Amino acid sequence: MSPRTIISEEELVQQFLAPLAASAPGAFELKDDCATITAPAGHDLVITTDALTSGLHFFPDEKPETIGWRALAINISDLAAKGATPLHYLLALALPEAPTADWMIQFAGGLKDAQDHYGLTLIGGDTDRRPGVPLSVTITAMGLVPSGRMVRRGTAKVGDRIFVSGTLGDAALGLALRRAPEAKRFPELDKDQRAFLVGRFLRPTPRIELSGLLIDSASAAMDLSDGLAKDLGRMCKASGVGARVSLGKLPLSVAAAAVLAAHPEWAEAPANGGDDYEILATIAPANAAAFEEAALEQGVAVTDIGEIVKGAGVTLLDAAGKPAVLAKTGYEHF
Repeated sequence: MSPRTIISEEELVQQFLAPLAASAPGAFELKDDCATITAPAGHDLVITTDALTSGLHFFPDEKPETIGWRALAINISDLAAKGATPLHYLLALALPEAPTADWMIQFAGGLKDAQDHYGLTLIGGDTDRRPGVPLSVTITAMGLVPSGRMVRRGTAKVGDRIFVSGTLGDAALGLALRRAPEAKRFPELDKDQRAFLVGRFLRPTPRIELSGLLIDSASAAMDLSDGLAKDLGRMCKASGVGARVSLGKLPLSVAAAAVLAAHPEWAEAPANGGDDYEILATIAPANAAAFEEAALEQGVAVTDIGEIVKGAGVTLLDAAGKPAVLAKTGYEHF
């Protein structure tokens, strides 16, 4: 028996997406053209958007539930870096052909897993069919911060310590494995290590636990999506400062460390690999130890990798303390 194809937009929305909006009164069960949002007194609404396209941001044969999780998680990562508590999201889904019911069940399931885990709700969006155009998923996510307290990227100060959460380079290595899952790539890894790295690419983990700490401690913050060197460069340019980072201090997972030890050609992955979705934050020296301790109490390791300095641009230092030049600084969209 062939899979049942969805025959109408109303069926797609009401059967598969409306349940994701059930807990938001302002969504009106996705039966209206717009939704309403009332921000609590003393709070600002923080808004971000990201789009994923098949063949560019995820593999054409990717599992629908993975696409749903990833699309929502990368937006939540932006909210986390701003110190925001996730609230709602909009979904724009463009399909090259009418999906099957099974595909929609799995896709909506991935969205539900992410929204339940991070505490936000679908409130609206758009669905359409675009023959000949790759599948694309666009999310606009909204969160709340106390009024005037959103943590910006352009407010780093000279003398600040530079921190990153988690470990770096995992997603870049996971993408390499996902591209050739049956190849002998990285044979030094065991099955669990390979799964860990692939998982870091497919299912990002937004560091929402750090949101409150960033509001209290960070002078500036952003999430790492295009590579540490590139994103830190953006922060420095916006703040009118420079940065000095020790490459030897970049935090590595056990799996990534094993790959780098066996494959020196991948040595730059922690500095320029994209899709980590970790937090980059600048912290005043007087608050650095307390920030590190408080993050650990929230279950997230953070690592001091350098400092904000006068000047411009990012200086990367090798093990000998000499400036290092990367083949590339990170992912380039254009």
